Amino acid sequence: MTVLVVSGTGTEIGKTVVTAAVAALARAAGRTVAVLKPAQTGVAPGEHGDVAEVLRLAGDDITGAELARFPEPLAPNTAARRAGMAAVRPEEVAEAAEKLATEHDLVLVEGAGGLLVRLDDEGGTLADVARLLAAPVLVVTPAGLGTLNMAALTGEALRARGLQCAGVVVGSWPAEPDLASRCNLADLPESSGSPLVGLVPEGAGQLSGADFRAAAPGWLGPELGGGWSL
Repeated sequence: MTVLVVSGTGTEIGKTVVTAAVAALARAAGRTVAVLKPAQTGVAPGEHGDVAEVLRLAGDDITGAELARFPEPLAPNTAARRAGMAAVRPEEVAEAAEKLATEHDLVLVEGAGGLLVRLDDEGGTLADVARLLAAPVLVVTPAGLGTLNMAALTGEALRARGLQCAGVVVGSWPAEPDLASRCNLADLPESSGSPLVGLVPEGAGQLSGADFRAAAPGWLGPELGGGWSL
């Protein structure tokens, strides 16, 4: 694949760390990688954003790109409107990703929030970006209670739009998983309609870059270049 869209079943569930892990494995395999963040919200100018965090973890030889930054931690279209700034349209994101794809072996497009969070006031979403790019979508989900419903809804939305799911990754696997989390490992593939292709431990984003890159192959499955399996 040339472009992979990284989405999730919600916000603050580990999309950035999963994006960094995928990027780290691709770089270790000798591939050139770019990471594109269409809309960074809740971060002021000059502050450390998601792209900078991916580069810190996966390596600064990765190309990072950010199309827009809005100061309030809201959905991109709402944040843009409140800031009096132009929203990011799916067509703009697709164009930027296509340009990066001419210069890199892999482009990772990390969304904000879930698959159907609005980018603009016309209703454009990350799903529209994936459709324009004909790109598969990697779905990041939490481990615990409630994740099966969110994964099922996201899977249904992908299938309804004719989009390919590249698999599901648990973005923050607890050190001491409860009963629901343990059961969800078996149930997530059936609920989402896609295979479970990774399990990233909680706290992975707090590691140094070197330790993160050394450990990442054990978190993601062969589909993403790692060696993890249930």
